[in-house]
Amino acid sequence: MEKRCFGRTRHMSSIAIFGAAALGKSTQAQTDEAMERIISAGVNHIDVAPSYGDAEERLRPWLSKERSRFFLGCKTAERTAAGAEAELHRSLNRLGVNSFDLYQIHGITTIEELDQATAPDGALQAIKKAREKGLARFIGITGHGANAPSLFIEALQRFDFDSVLFPLNQIQFRNSIYRRNAENLIRQCRERDVGTMIIKSIAKGPWADQPQDYDTWYEPFTDRSEIQRQINFVLSQEVTGICTAGDTRLLPLVLDACEHYKRMTPTEQEELIEQAARHIPLFA
Repeated sequence: MEKRCFGRTRHMSSIAIFGAAALGKSTQAQTDEAMERIISAGVNHIDVAPSYGDAEERLRPWLSKERSRFFLGCKTAERTAAGAEAELHRSLNRLGVNSFDLYQIHGITTIEELDQATAPDGALQAIKKAREKGLARFIGITGHGANAPSLFIEALQRFDFDSVLFPLNQIQFRNSIYRRNAENLIRQCRERDVGTMIIKSIAKGPWADQPQDYDTWYEPFTDRSEIQRQINFVLSQEVTGICTAGDTRLLPLVLDACEHYKRMTPTEQEELIEQAARHIPLFA
């Protein structure tokens, strides 16, 4: 599988980054199968969070024997320094590791949340202290929603984050404002040598009233050829990689698409964006 430099960390991350949210409701046996699959595919970067159900406990046995194989990123949804510090230590204990390669402020969706997290008594201060103590090597920020790109452009003005994680797909790119902000964010990240992780790469749209067949909070594309097109589109942008979807049943399809990734031409990308008119965007 192709690897790309994850910004100034200099880690050569696989373009498929294992999104451990998929382990939130998994048994240990299901986790073991998923971990064997990602190792076989050459995945070397894991993204996990304490809000992902049982994911941290499920990963613990693997990290006890395979820690050196993976660039390990974790997150806190706490906004205060005290809350973030406590959550970081809980995650270290649950995962059975001594430190993180990356620790991120998780789920920033509004300017008010960004204000809280970057305040003098906010989560960022605790993560900076954790970095000074050797508990985290790099600091990132993550978020969902239509405002994520513009929020992270602002975040980069406030602090020199090492990574960002945000949504990107062909359907969101039909929104000219979202596309302009996302392209601006990606450009700034390249100029600043900031790693970029993408979520929602295979999001088809909101579940609405149909049965929710997968443990993803959006309806995913499930056809192999369609997933390949979506992955090709996202990875044709100047980003580091995509986080795999939040259901282990989708993992083989996403890994296969990353292993067979082919860069789209600008014309092919524009055609795919136009075809997205028949879909409802996940973020309005």
